[in-house]
Amino acid sequence: MSYPSWFAELDQLLVKNRCWWQFRPFHQRAMPWSGSHPQLAEDLQALDDDDVAALDGSPQALATWLKPWLPEGDQLLALCQLPHALQRELDIPSRLNVSVPGRKWQQACRFVAARPASSKPLLEWCAGKGHLGRLLASVDACPVTSFEWQQSLCDAGSSLSGKLGLPQRFVCGDAFDSAAGQWLSDDGQAVALHACGDLHVTLMRHWVNRPVDSLTISPCCYHLIQGEAYQPLSTLAQTSQLQLDRADLSLPLQETVTAGKGDRRRREQELLWRLSFDEWQRQVRGVDEYLPVPALPRSYLRGCFIDFCRAVAEHHKLDWPDGGNAEDWLERGRLRLQQVQRMELVAHLFRRPLEVWLALDRVLFLESSGATVTLQTFCERSLTPRNILIHAGR
Repeated sequence: MSYPSWFAELDQLLVKNRCWWQFRPFHQRAMPWSGSHPQLAEDLQALDDDDVAALDGSPQALATWLKPWLPEGDQLLALCQLPHALQRELDIPSRLNVSVPGRKWQQACRFVAARPASSKPLLEWCAGKGHLGRLLASVDACPVTSFEWQQSLCDAGSSLSGKLGLPQRFVCGDAFDSAAGQWLSDDGQAVALHACGDLHVTLMRHWVNRPVDSLTISPCCYHLIQGEAYQPLSTLAQTSQLQLDRADLSLPLQETVTAGKGDRRRREQELLWRLSFDEWQRQVRGVDEYLPVPALPRSYLRGCFIDFCRAVAEHHKLDWPDGGNAEDWLERGRLRLQQVQRMELVAHLFRRPLEVWLALDRVLFLESSGATVTLQTFCERSLTPRNILIHAGR
């Protein structure tokens, strides 16, 4: 199937089934399908937490469970099946991975092994400490320019590559500055592993406007865009009926197969506290609508629930009562959290389909510039769910 046909078929299904995924579970106090599909609401409520976790971790099992209400689930999942990139063998010197977290290093190695070898000058975009660039400079003997906006990361990366005598230099700069494109070498190559949102899109725009040989990216954090709404890149996506905002774009990122137990526990506590506060503020204000919680220092989540509520209430110019019944609001929050998790379960069937739709938009944009483009995966989902690899060449 051609990429345009693939995109069109996936787009049709996402548009047709918008009611199942394009809503805000966190803002709802009742399931949006309670009236139209009461049996679904009843069956979701009957699931215990282990059932929810099992279905959430298996897209195929979830599609099967939802089939009475969403018969096109199997078709959606079939459209998400990407070929796995062939992995070339890498000759990696010992101790090259010093100071790199294990999972991050594995991702970099799989990413490099999935792209063709080239000794042409390479730009590493949004480089951090340049771990990926250091690996490429070593295994492909290519001169690397690592572009990063934080000077401290540039300094740390420069120290690491300097000890190894690798042809890697660091440039500190703003990726959104129009002049940043100058660091792309004519007939060279560019890479970006998990550069967020508009950062990798900016690199793509630079690439199509310059005579650079190849581009390899793995998109991430699609919701981190400069505007409030998604701006489609390709002509086909621009004619789609889908209108996506940041909340929609965050849906693929709700897959957390790599999160540790501690991270999951902290995330669940944060959700519980936010929902408990939401129950309180709706009653106090007499307005039955969600009130956004501001970004607070992590110290508030390590403290107690009452201090968290006081900080959020103060932000919204509300008074949290000294004698407030915290346990009562926490219990209401627990009931809300259970319901939110069950509403999210339905939407989660569309996590990967939406991500593939976004990836195809990027593929079609690159193809329109005359490039030859491949869309594949570079590692297993268990290593990172953000395993999509887009490679473009001229």
